[in-house]
Amino acid sequence: MSKLVIFNKPFQVLCQFTDDGDRKTLSDYINVKDVYPAGRLDYDSEGLMILTDDGKLQAKISDPRYKLPKTYWAQVEGSATQKDCDTLMKGVKLKDGPARAVSCRLIPEPDIWERVPPIRVRKSIPDSWIELVIDEGRNRQVRRMTAAIKLPTLRLVRAAIGEWSLENLKPGQFKLL
Repeated sequence: MSKLVIFNKPFQVLCQFTDDGDRKTLSDYINVKDVYPAGRLDYDSEGLMILTDDGKLQAKISDPRYKLPKTYWAQVEGSATQKDCDTLMKGVKLKDGPARAVSCRLIPEPDIWERVPPIRVRKSIPDSWIELVIDEGRNRQVRRMTAAIKLPTLRLVRAAIGEWSLENLKPGQFKLL
């Protein structure tokens, strides 16, 4: 029977088990042997990671050929509109090719944990939240997509991968399924 770990990766944690520097890694939180990340999540992004010892499952989760949907909550600088979401679903040009959201919608601020440290807030510039679903996972893709429509991402939380979600895990907590 294969192992499957769902983990709520905190802000500024590397999604690997070792680091040459002093940064926090998965080994600071996960004590399950012989599991490996199925895909990556940026150092400055938070939320759901899946780890497994099953190579086929790992490939199904991380390989863009399988089109597994990944749901993100992005806090962006500026007032996002439905038109912005429509643009993201039609597609934007990135340096490494076009990218589009499978779905996008405006959402109220999600009921989640406080980020430590908090995002920088500018009193003169509003922020808003959007929920984006993508089915690939290129390097910093969601951040680059929102930047392409002039809504820089301030905070990014992955809420779901396929059928798996954060459930009620706090940052740094994991669950062995």
